Amino acid sequence: MARSRESKIELTAYDDLFETDESRAEANLSKIREIPILEIDEFPDHPFKVLMDEDMEQLVDSVRRSGVMTPATVRQKEDGRYELISGHRRKKACELAGLETLKCEVKELTRDEAIIVMVESNLQRTTILPSEKAFAYKMRLEAMKRQAGRPPKENASPLATNLSKGRSDKELGELVGESKDQIRRYIRLTELVPEILQMVDERQIAFRPAVEISYLSEEQQYTLLEAMGYNDATPSLAQAIKMKKFMQEGKLTDGVIQSIMQEEKPNQKDKPAFKDERITKLIPKSIPRGQETDFVVKALEFYNRHLQRQRGQER
Repeated sequence: MARSRESKIELTAYDDLFETDESRAEANLSKIREIPILEIDEFPDHPFKVLMDEDMEQLVDSVRRSGVMTPATVRQKEDGRYELISGHRRKKACELAGLETLKCEVKELTRDEAIIVMVESNLQRTTILPSEKAFAYKMRLEAMKRQAGRPPKENASPLATNLSKGRSDKELGELVGESKDQIRRYIRLTELVPEILQMVDERQIAFRPAVEISYLSEEQQYTLLEAMGYNDATPSLAQAIKMKKFMQEGKLTDGVIQSIMQEEKPNQKDKPAFKDERITKLIPKSIPRGQETDFVVKALEFYNRHLQRQRGQER
Protein backbone atom coordinates (compact mmCIF):
# COMPACT_ATOMS: atom_id res chain seq x y z
CA MET A 1 0.00 0.00 0.00
CA ALA A 2 2.83 2.32 0.94
CA ARG A 3 4.62 1.53 -2.32
CA SER A 4 1.48 2.27 -4.30
CA ARG A 5 1.07 5.59 -2.58
CA GLU A 6 4.79 6.35 -3.10
CA SER A 7 4.53 5.54 -6.83
CA LYS A 8 1.56 7.83 -7.19
CA ILE A 9 3.50 10.69 -5.56
CA GLU A 10 6.54 10.13 -7.83
CA LEU A 11 4.33 9.90 -10.91
CA THR A 12 2.46 13.04 -9.96
CA ALA A 13 5.71 14.93 -9.39
CA TYR A 14 7.08 13.76 -12.75
CA ASP A 15 3.87 14.77 -14.53
CA ASP A 16 4.02 18.18 -12.89
CA LEU A 17 7.61 18.60 -14.04
CA PHE A 18 6.70 17.56 -17.60
CA GLU A 19 3.76 19.94 -17.67
CA THR A 20 5.98 22.74 -16.41
CA ASP A 21 8.52 22.17 -19.19
CA GLU A 22 5.71 22.04 -21.77
CA SER A 23 4.17 25.21 -20.49
CA ARG A 24 7.55 26.92 -20.58
CA ALA A 25 8.02 25.90 -24.22
CA GLU A 26 4.57 27.26 -25.06
CA ALA A 27 5.37 30.47 -23.20
CA ASN A 28 8.57 30.91 -25.18
CA LEU A 29 6.76 30.31 -28.46
CA SER A 30 4.16 32.86 -27.52
CA LYS A 31 6.91 35.48 -27.19
CA ILE A 32 7.77 35.21 -30.88
CA ARG A 33 5.42 37.47 -32.76
CA GLU A 34 5.09 39.78 -35.74
CA ILE A 35 5.51 43.35 -34.49
CA PRO A 36 4.75 46.46 -36.60
CA ILE A 37 8.07 48.06 -37.57
CA LEU A 38 6.68 51.48 -36.68
CA GLU A 39 6.43 50.32 -33.05
CA ILE A 40 10.11 49.29 -32.85
CA ASP A 41 12.67 51.88 -31.71
CA GLU A 42 16.40 51.69 -32.40
CA PHE A 43 18.75 50.76 -29.56
CA PRO A 44 20.10 53.98 -27.95
CA ASP A 45 23.70 54.75 -29.03
CA HIS A 46 23.84 51.56 -31.09
CA PRO A 47 27.55 51.27 -32.02
CA PHE A 48 27.20 49.01 -35.06
CA LYS A 49 26.57 50.40 -38.54
CA VAL A 50 23.98 49.05 -40.98
CA LEU A 51 25.75 49.21 -44.34
CA MET A 52 23.96 49.45 -47.67
CA ASP A 53 26.23 46.96 -49.41
CA GLU A 54 25.94 43.81 -51.51
CA ASP A 55 25.20 41.69 -48.43
CA MET A 56 22.25 43.95 -47.64
CA GLU A 57 20.92 43.59 -51.18
CA GLN A 58 21.06 39.81 -50.83
CA LEU A 59 19.31 39.99 -47.45
CA VAL A 60 16.54 42.15 -48.90
CA ASP A 61 16.01 39.62 -51.72
CA SER A 62 15.91 36.78 -49.18
CA VAL A 63 13.37 38.63 -47.01
CA ARG A 64 11.17 39.29 -50.06
CA ARG A 65 11.21 35.59 -50.99
CA SER A 66 11.04 33.88 -47.61
CA GLY A 67 10.53 36.51 -44.94
CA VAL A 68 12.73 36.77 -41.83
CA MET A 69 13.97 33.29 -40.89
CA THR A 70 15.63 34.17 -37.57
CA PRO A 71 13.57 36.44 -35.29
CA ALA A 72 15.06 39.73 -34.15
CA THR A 73 15.31 40.33 -30.40
CA VAL A 74 13.40 43.14 -28.71
CA ARG A 75 12.31 44.17 -25.25
CA GLN A 76 9.14 46.00 -24.37
CA LYS A 77 9.52 49.48 -22.91
CA GLU A 78 7.43 51.14 -20.24
CA ASP A 79 5.51 53.15 -22.84
CA GLY A 80 4.40 49.95 -24.59
CA ARG A 81 6.74 50.37 -27.57
CA TYR A 82 9.61 47.97 -28.33
CA GLU A 83 13.37 48.46 -28.32
CA LEU A 84 15.45 46.58 -30.88
CA ILE A 85 18.32 44.66 -29.27
CA SER A 86 19.56 42.52 -32.15
CA GLY A 87 18.43 42.35 -35.76
CA HIS A 88 19.09 45.87 -37.02
CA ARG A 89 20.07 44.60 -40.48
CA ARG A 90 16.95 42.40 -40.62
CA LYS A 91 14.77 45.36 -39.66
CA LYS A 92 16.34 47.53 -42.37
CA ALA A 93 15.94 44.71 -44.92
CA CYS A 94 12.23 44.45 -44.07
CA GLU A 95 11.82 48.20 -44.55
CA LEU A 96 13.57 48.06 -47.94
CA ALA A 97 11.49 45.04 -48.93
CA GLY A 98 8.31 46.96 -48.15
CA LEU A 99 7.23 44.81 -45.20
CA GLU A 100 5.32 46.39 -42.35
CA THR A 101 6.13 43.90 -39.60
CA LEU A 102 9.25 42.18 -38.22
CA LYS A 103 9.33 38.72 -36.65
CA CYS A 104 10.66 39.26 -33.13
CA GLU A 105 11.34 37.42 -29.91
CA VAL A 106 10.27 39.55 -26.95
CA LYS A 107 12.62 39.20 -23.96
CA GLU A 108 12.36 40.62 -20.47
CA LEU A 109 15.74 42.31 -20.00
CA THR A 110 17.12 45.13 -17.91
CA ARG A 111 19.02 47.95 -19.62
CA ASP A 112 22.40 46.41 -18.80
CA GLU A 113 21.29 42.90 -19.81
CA ALA A 114 20.06 44.33 -23.11
CA ILE A 115 23.43 46.03 -23.72
CA ILE A 116 25.29 42.76 -23.14
CA VAL A 117 22.99 40.80 -25.47
CA MET A 118 23.22 43.53 -28.12
CA VAL A 119 27.02 43.54 -28.08
CA GLU A 120 27.33 39.74 -28.03
CA SER A 121 24.99 39.26 -30.97
CA ASN A 122 26.73 41.86 -33.14
CA LEU A 123 30.27 40.68 -32.36
CA GLN A 124 29.45 37.47 -34.25
CA ARG A 125 29.66 39.37 -37.56
CA THR A 126 32.60 38.63 -39.85
CA THR A 127 33.54 42.28 -40.42
CA ILE A 128 33.62 44.75 -37.53
CA LEU A 129 35.05 48.27 -37.79
CA PRO A 130 37.48 49.52 -35.10
CA SER A 131 34.98 52.24 -34.10
CA GLU A 132 32.24 49.63 -33.67
CA LYS A 133 34.43 47.51 -31.40
CA ALA A 134 35.50 50.61 -29.48
CA PHE A 135 32.01 51.79 -28.53
CA ALA A 136 30.65 48.24 -28.13
CA TYR A 137 33.42 47.28 -25.69
CA LYS A 138 32.93 50.53 -23.78
CA MET A 139 29.16 50.02 -23.48
CA ARG A 140 29.50 46.40 -22.42
CA LEU A 141 32.28 47.10 -19.92
CA GLU A 142 30.23 49.85 -18.28
CA ALA A 143 27.23 47.50 -18.09
CA MET A 144 29.38 44.76 -16.51
CA LYS A 145 30.71 47.25 -13.96
CA ARG A 146 27.21 48.39 -13.02
CA GLN A 147 26.07 44.77 -12.61
CA ALA A 148 29.04 43.87 -10.41
CA GLY A 149 29.23 47.04 -8.35
CA ARG A 150 31.84 49.76 -8.01
CA PRO A 151 35.54 48.82 -7.62
CA PRO A 152 37.12 49.22 -4.19
CA LYS A 153 39.30 52.29 -3.51
CA GLU A 154 42.50 50.24 -3.60
CA ASN A 155 41.72 49.21 -7.19
CA ALA A 156 43.44 51.96 -9.16
CA SER A 157 42.19 51.18 -12.67
CA PRO A 158 38.93 52.89 -13.74
CA LEU A 159 38.24 49.88 -15.97
CA ALA A 160 38.56 47.35 -13.17
CA THR A 161 35.85 46.17 -10.81
CA ASN A 162 34.78 43.24 -8.65
CA LEU A 163 33.90 40.40 -10.99
CA SER A 164 34.41 36.66 -10.59
CA LYS A 165 37.86 36.90 -12.22
CA GLY A 166 38.97 40.11 -10.53
CA ARG A 167 38.84 42.71 -13.31
CA SER A 168 36.07 43.66 -15.70
CA ASP A 169 38.47 44.46 -18.55
CA LYS A 170 40.21 41.08 -18.13
CA GLU A 171 36.91 39.17 -17.99
CA LEU A 172 35.56 41.02 -21.03
CA GLY A 173 38.80 40.25 -22.88
CA GLU A 174 38.40 36.54 -22.17
CA LEU A 175 34.78 36.63 -23.33
CA VAL A 176 35.56 38.29 -26.70
CA GLY A 177 39.00 36.79 -27.31
CA GLU A 178 41.09 39.92 -26.69
CA SER A 179 43.73 40.77 -24.08
CA LYS A 180 42.73 43.28 -21.39
CA ASP A 181 45.30 45.69 -22.83
CA GLN A 182 43.72 45.41 -26.27
CA ILE A 183 40.29 46.07 -24.75
CA ARG A 184 41.67 49.24 -23.17
CA ARG A 185 43.25 50.31 -26.48
CA TYR A 186 39.98 49.91 -28.35
CA ILE A 187 38.10 51.91 -25.73
CA ARG A 188 40.68 54.71 -26.09
CA LEU A 189 39.48 55.14 -29.70
CA THR A 190 36.19 56.53 -28.37
CA GLU A 191 38.20 59.64 -27.37
CA LEU A 192 39.05 60.43 -31.00
CA VAL A 193 37.24 63.19 -32.87
CA PRO A 194 34.82 61.73 -35.50
CA GLU A 195 36.96 62.71 -38.50
CA ILE A 196 40.06 60.91 -37.22
CA LEU A 197 38.04 57.90 -36.05
CA GLN A 198 36.62 57.58 -39.55
CA MET A 199 40.17 57.58 -40.92
CA VAL A 200 40.91 54.65 -38.61
CA ASP A 201 37.87 52.78 -39.93
CA GLU A 202 39.01 53.48 -43.49
CA ARG A 203 42.55 52.25 -42.65
CA GLN A 204 44.09 55.61 -43.43
CA ILE A 205 45.51 55.73 -39.89
CA ALA A 206 46.93 52.61 -38.25
CA PHE A 207 45.42 51.33 -35.00
CA ARG A 208 48.33 51.88 -32.61
CA PRO A 209 49.11 55.47 -33.68
CA ALA A 210 45.39 56.21 -33.35
CA VAL A 211 45.44 54.99 -29.73
CA GLU A 212 48.28 57.41 -28.92
CA ILE A 213 46.52 60.28 -30.73
CA SER A 214 43.42 59.68 -28.58
CA TYR A 215 45.26 61.18 -25.59
CA LEU A 216 45.45 64.58 -27.31
CA SER A 217 42.77 67.16 -26.58
CA GLU A 218 39.99 67.74 -29.09
CA GLU A 219 41.58 71.02 -30.18
CA GLN A 220 44.97 69.35 -30.65
CA GLN A 221 43.38 66.54 -32.66
CA TYR A 222 41.78 69.03 -35.05
CA THR A 223 45.13 70.82 -35.41
CA LEU A 224 46.68 67.43 -36.24
CA LEU A 225 43.91 66.79 -38.77
CA GLU A 226 44.78 70.03 -40.55
CA ALA A 227 48.48 69.15 -40.46
CA MET A 228 47.75 65.72 -41.96
CA GLY A 229 45.85 67.34 -44.82
CA TYR A 230 48.53 69.98 -45.42
CA ASN A 231 51.38 67.42 -45.46
CA ASP A 232 49.35 64.67 -47.16
CA ALA A 233 50.59 62.22 -44.52
CA THR A 234 49.37 60.40 -41.42
CA PRO A 235 51.44 60.01 -38.24
CA SER A 236 53.56 56.94 -37.66
CA LEU A 237 53.56 55.27 -34.24
CA ALA A 238 56.80 57.05 -33.35
CA GLN A 239 55.34 60.44 -34.32
CA ALA A 240 52.12 59.78 -32.41
CA ILE A 241 54.09 58.79 -29.29
CA LYS A 242 56.22 61.95 -29.66
CA MET A 243 53.10 64.15 -29.82
CA LYS A 244 51.62 62.42 -26.78
CA LYS A 245 54.85 63.01 -24.82
CA PHE A 246 54.91 66.71 -25.77
CA MET A 247 51.24 66.94 -24.73
CA GLN A 248 51.97 65.37 -21.32
CA GLU A 249 54.77 67.89 -20.81
CA GLY A 250 52.48 70.78 -21.80
CA LYS A 251 54.61 71.59 -24.86
CA LEU A 252 52.39 70.40 -27.73
CA THR A 253 51.72 73.61 -29.64
CA ASP A 254 50.30 73.96 -33.15
CA GLY A 255 53.83 74.58 -34.40
CA VAL A 256 55.16 71.41 -32.78
CA ILE A 257 52.38 69.33 -34.36
CA GLN A 258 53.14 70.82 -37.78
CA SER A 259 56.87 70.26 -37.31
CA ILE A 260 56.40 66.60 -36.35
CA MET A 261 54.10 65.96 -39.31
CA GLN A 262 56.67 67.50 -41.69
CA GLU A 263 59.23 64.88 -40.70
CA GLU A 264 59.98 62.46 -43.49
CA LYS A 265 59.24 58.90 -42.45
CA PRO A 266 61.57 56.15 -43.74
CA ASN A 267 58.72 54.22 -45.30
CA GLN A 268 57.60 57.30 -47.24
CA LYS A 269 60.94 58.20 -48.86
CA ASP A 270 60.38 56.10 -51.93
CA LYS A 271 56.59 56.02 -51.84
CA PRO A 272 55.36 56.01 -55.46
CA ALA A 273 52.59 58.32 -56.63
CA PHE A 274 50.93 55.38 -58.42
CA LYS A 275 50.37 51.86 -57.07
CA ASP A 276 50.03 50.21 -60.47
CA GLU A 277 53.45 48.87 -61.52
CA ARG A 278 52.50 49.22 -65.19
CA ILE A 279 52.54 52.98 -64.66
CA THR A 280 55.46 53.32 -62.23
CA LYS A 281 57.86 51.36 -64.42
CA LEU A 282 57.24 53.79 -67.31
CA ILE A 283 58.12 56.88 -65.26
CA PRO A 284 61.82 57.79 -65.64
CA LYS A 285 63.82 57.73 -62.41
CA SER A 286 65.02 61.24 -63.25
CA ILE A 287 61.53 62.63 -62.52
CA PRO A 288 61.66 64.29 -59.04
CA ARG A 289 59.49 62.92 -56.28
CA GLY A 290 56.10 64.63 -56.23
CA GLN A 291 56.15 65.40 -59.95
CA GLU A 292 55.18 61.94 -61.18
CA THR A 293 51.54 62.91 -61.69
CA ASP A 294 52.48 65.95 -63.81
CA PHE A 295 54.72 63.74 -65.95
CA VAL A 296 51.92 61.20 -66.55
CA VAL A 297 49.39 63.95 -67.39
CA LYS A 298 51.77 65.54 -69.92
CA ALA A 299 52.46 62.14 -71.45
CA LEU A 300 48.73 61.46 -71.83
CA GLU A 301 48.15 64.90 -73.36
CA PHE A 302 50.95 64.26 -75.87
CA TYR A 303 49.46 60.84 -76.70
CA ASN A 304 45.98 62.30 -77.20
CA ARG A 305 47.33 64.93 -79.59
CA HIS A 306 49.07 62.14 -81.49
CA LEU A 307 45.77 60.21 -81.79
CA GLN A 308 43.94 63.31 -83.01
CA ARG A 309 46.56 63.94 -85.75
CA GLN A 310 46.39 60.28 -86.77
CA ARG A 311 42.58 60.43 -87.09
CA GLY A 312 42.92 63.61 -89.18
CA GLN A 313 45.31 61.91 -91.60
CA GLU A 314 42.94 58.91 -91.99
CA ARG A 315 40.09 61.20 -93.07
